[in-house]
Formats: sequence, structure tokens, C-alpha cells
Amino acid sequence: MMNTSNFNQSIYAKRKRNNWIGLALSMGAMVLGMVFLLWILSILFIKGFSAIDLNMFTQSTPAPGSDGGGLANAIVGSLLIVSSCTLISTPIGVMAGIYLSEYGAKSKIAAVTRFVNDIMLSAPSIVIGLFIYAILVAQVKHFSGWAGTIALALIAIPVVVRTTENMLQLVPGSLREAAYALGAPKWKVAFTVTLRAAKSGVITGILLSLARVSGETAPLLFTALNNQFFSTNMNAPMANLPVVIFQFAMSPYDNWVDLAWGAALLITFVVLGLNILTRVVFREKVQS
Repeated sequence: MMNTSNFNQSIYAKRKRNNWIGLALSMGAMVLGMVFLLWILSILFIKGFSAIDLNMFTQSTPAPGSDGGGLANAIVGSLLIVSSCTLISTPIGVMAGIYLSEYGAKSKIAAVTRFVNDIMLSAPSIVIGLFIYAILVAQVKHFSGWAGTIALALIAIPVVVRTTENMLQLVPGSLREAAYALGAPKWKVAFTVTLRAAKSGVITGILLSLARVSGETAPLLFTALNNQFFSTNMNAPMANLPVVIFQFAMSPYDNWVDLAWGAALLITFVVLGLNILTRVVFREKVQS
């Protein structure tokens, strides 16, 4: 009996020791990651805040060698491109997610769609940008905001599809059965019952996709390129914050570098705000 008790105590002590080792390694990894994150954010805040002023939001990007200037054209261009991307990716992604969850759960088309969607989720953004350049930009012989919108939409759609499908699958089957028992057709159940029940999760996916594409640079280098002047013409090269940061950060002009820091801080605030909003929406969903 004593031998059994000693054996159990030995196993317990070993498991407890392994648990402490695992916790220590996990905490160490978390602290290391937080240190680097705070380091990056501190430098970004210090250099970015000094570059933010009213001129950044009222003036366009300056010419090489000139003083002053701002990012008004890049801010407006980014808003137009990302907004257009959201208007395209949201209905396509939500509809595809509804089909995968409600109609094609076990069909071959659904299996192929999920496989392609997984590939798109992991595809490098520069590959997507090069693809749009080959099939659109090279054919029409000019860069444009619409090309950038399509490239970003190809990045956002898989995120919306995956999130929508997962959220719809979390809806209890009894809710669908109750609607069917009342005589509601399947399409009405999918749109007015199931989708409404998963509304918060679907919105979360849309916000996550928006945060994902807000800072993408590589696709826009191949599609929208840049524009030194203020323009709202989506069928022409269009200024945008990610490309401006990429170009200005490597320039020899001090005011360009300062504007790059300011633009980086601005994008950081936008992405951070979207992620906080996503967390709030998800928390309300769990509490409800």
C-alpha cells in the first residue's frame, strides 16, 4: 500500500514539475513577445506623434526636395480603396459562407471551395498583387485604384468566408428546426434566422478582414501604385498610405521620413481600433 502511495506521489510531483516548467516557458515567451511589441510601439509613438499635425490631413504629399506637405491624398486614397474593397468582399464572403454552412455542407463543390479558400488564406499578398497586375493592370496598360481594390478584396474574401461559415455552424440546430416547423423555407431560415443569430460573429469577421487589408503594401505596389496629387479617380493611379510609407521611409529627405512615421502611426491606430472593436463585438456575442 505504501509503495502505491509513494508511486502516486512521485507521479503527482513529476506532473506538477512539468506544469511549472510549461508555465515558465509560456510566460517567458509571452514576456519576450511583449517586450519587442512595446519596443516597436514606443519608437513608433515617439517618432510618429512628432510628425502628426494639421498639415498632414490638409495637404498632399510633397515633391522631392520640397518642405512641408502632408498625407491628405494618401488618406483619401486609402479610404476609397479599403471602402470599395469592403463593399465587394462583404456580400461575396457572407453569401459564400452561407452556402458552405447551410447548403453545401457535404457537396464536392463545397469541399473544393473550402480547399481554395484555405489556399487563399495562406497565399502571400505579393502573389495576389502580381496576379492582379498580370490579368488587369498589364491588360489595360495603367495602374488604378480599382485594381488595388480587387487585389485587397481577394485577401479579404477568404477571411469573411471562413468566419461566416464557422459562426453559422455554431448556431444551434434546434433554432433551424423551430423555423422549419413553422413552415419557413430554407432560404428564409438561412437569412432571417441563422444569419441573424450569428450576426455579431459575422461582423467580427468583416472587421478582421478590414484590419487585415488596411496595412497591405505589396498588392498596392503592383496595382494602385501611387499618386503625388490629390485624386478621387479610381480608374487612375491612386495614393495610399502603405505605399507612401514604403517609398518615404527609404527616401533621403527628412520631411518624407517624418511623414512616413506619421502615416505608420495613423495606420497603427486604425488597425488597433478595429481590433478593439472586434473584441468588443465578440465579447457582447459571448455574453448574449
